[in-house]
Amino acid sequence: MGDRIGTIERETAETKIRLRLNIEGSGQFRGQTGIGFLDHMLTLFSKHGLFDLELHAEGDLHIDAHHTTEDIGICLGSAFKVALGEKVGIFRYGYFTLPMDEALLTAAVDFSGRSYFVWNVPFSTEKIGAFDTELVEHFWQSFADKAECNLHFNLHYGRNSHHISEVAFKGAAKAVRIACEKDPRSNRIPSTKGLL
Repeated sequence: MGDRIGTIERETAETKIRLRLNIEGSGQFRGQTGIGFLDHMLTLFSKHGLFDLELHAEGDLHIDAHHTTEDIGICLGSAFKVALGEKVGIFRYGYFTLPMDEALLTAAVDFSGRSYFVWNVPFSTEKIGAFDTELVEHFWQSFADKAECNLHFNLHYGRNSHHISEVAFKGAAKAVRIACEKDPRSNRIPSTKGLL
């Protein structure tokens, strides 16, 4: 099995982003977003999904982190769509329940070719340092739209906003990795429709 790679470039009046994803990676994140907390989350996502992710992002951070966070989510979702291609022989579905100290979250994904997003993850604070916690949801909504996947998050419990964000990114990494894996018993598109 060769590497499955997605390379995306996106330039708007608000951001300029170059992103390269290798699904068959070793968990390396290289680059910077200009947003320290988001760099931390993407490092976790790469490490726990064993994805290699190279990223360069310039955004209008003098306004806030909204556009940069949104557009990175767009680019990452687009990269998965490109890298998975016709999705021949993948498991398609993945879910993972992940604990971190007092927080427990389940993430589930279906690379169905249809976008649907469910976010049942209340945060206990509006910010983590300077980062708006509402942007975690917005990042994953943008990802799901462009990856054309169903993506569900359910926080079972948790108090610390940093931990809650971490279990979301780590749980998503594990769920997405499982869904992207090749099924050793199948070399077909995992759908009765014949396409995804």
